[in-house]
Amino acid sequence: MNMRRHNTHLTDERRGAFVALVAAGILWGLTVPLSKLALEWLDAGWLTVLRFGLAAPLLLLATRPARLRAALTPRVALAGAIGFGVVIVLQNAGIARTNVSHASLIVGAVPVLVALIAVALRRGTAGPLGWAGYVLALAGVGLVAGAGGAGSSLAGDAIVLVSVMLSAAFIVAQPSLLRGRDPVAVTAVQLAAGALAALPYAVVAEGMPPAPAAEAPVLAAIGLATAGTLLAFSLFAYGQARVPADVAGAFVNLEPLVGALAAGIAFHEPFGPVQLAGATAILAGLALGSVRRPRQRRDRLPSAREPVHDHGRRQRDPRLVLRRRGVRRREGGDRPRAAARR
Repeated sequence: MNMRRHNTHLTDERRGAFVALVAAGILWGLTVPLSKLALEWLDAGWLTVLRFGLAAPLLLLATRPARLRAALTPRVALAGAIGFGVVIVLQNAGIARTNVSHASLIVGAVPVLVALIAVALRRGTAGPLGWAGYVLALAGVGLVAGAGGAGSSLAGDAIVLVSVMLSAAFIVAQPSLLRGRDPVAVTAVQLAAGALAALPYAVVAEGMPPAPAAEAPVLAAIGLATAGTLLAFSLFAYGQARVPADVAGAFVNLEPLVGALAAGIAFHEPFGPVQLAGATAILAGLALGSVRRPRQRRDRLPSAREPVHDHGRRQRDPRLVLRRRGVRRREGGDRPRAAARR
């Protein structure tokens, strides 16, 4: 009965993680067109500072001090400075030099890069169906954004690609930082570190930010800070803490799909039957990419010589440890073998 309840709890937790990852992917899909609009007011560095500088204090205030202290470590802060600050500055700089469709296409390569890095570090859990899903989703991304459009450039695409590579490495490293910590607290610390990391670049390379000339870029920047950052990163951290890195990375494929739809509406970039077929391929690839290889059933007790696994760490069965130390377990307690012979 307890085992059945435990399995039900894990199923519900995994379902909640998938819902959070889907929501985060949809919200992130709006960030590329919102960034394109906000860049009419602010440069790449100042947009990053504003985006994270508005979101981080709200998360910090919503986090319990004890959980915040547990998340406030050099490793967590450094990962946020690079994974959020450097990545988004580069992404903004690339988006300013290319169109939304091309940027979305390149961002769609994140799941495949995450899977490759996870396999290289022996952290991958994808089977043949999972890899087929990654390839299918990537092909769908190509169909969605392959039509291109005016305003693209090789330099802009290359800058976005560098940001994507750093982002994939960050996604793989993040589960180890989230383990044993509150995802919201970790996100709050990393967003603050990202804003602080982008601030020197913004001041030195871009100078003081100009006053807004219109309302639309300001509203886009606020949308980036709230829906595209505060909510999206918190949801992704929640889901990422409960599924493998390559599974979480697969949901980034929703970003180019939503981004291309938004680009077609807001910037009149093409979205026809070919892009619709690509969208279907992305959704099918996500479904396949979420399939895990079957594991051994765990509803039976391990034998005395069978290793026990707990959260990925291999542990020795206590009966083996006792036997190797020359201790025999009895009803009255544990006594050395030498004493038992007397």
